[in-house]
Amino acid sequence: MSDERRTYSSKAPWEAVVGYSRAVRVGSFIAVAGTTAWDPERGGPVGPNDAAAQARHIYGIVRRAIEALGGSMADVVRTRTFLVNIEDADAVGRVHAEFFAEVRPAATMLAGTKLVDARLLVEIEVDAIVPTR
Repeated sequence: MSDERRTYSSKAPWEAVVGYSRAVRVGSFIAVAGTTAWDPERGGPVGPNDAAAQARHIYGIVRRAIEALGGSMADVVRTRTFLVNIEDADAVGRVHAEFFAEVRPAATMLAGTKLVDARLLVEIEVDAIVPTR
């Protein structure tokens, strides 16, 4: 793959307003922007009051973005998780393990942040490097 820049949009309402892509691939590197469990069809989040459900939904969005750009979840090398409440760390950590127990990327989890909507409890960023095959 060349160093051509490719982008992916999940059609989240903020992408066009703020001017960003859900994910960008340059060469073998894929960066997935901070992603929440916002569902445009509902006009709100999936799993309000359930951080684990939100994390599971987010990883589905992340998977679609990475796969659309030619990678897989096995290519993930770094995750960053931002929580509103530290009390959700264990539940969200268990969801992380559902997706990455074998991959074991470098991971960061921070708590005490405010997100763009009070019903959103989790935001996740992911970096992946797709091996040259």
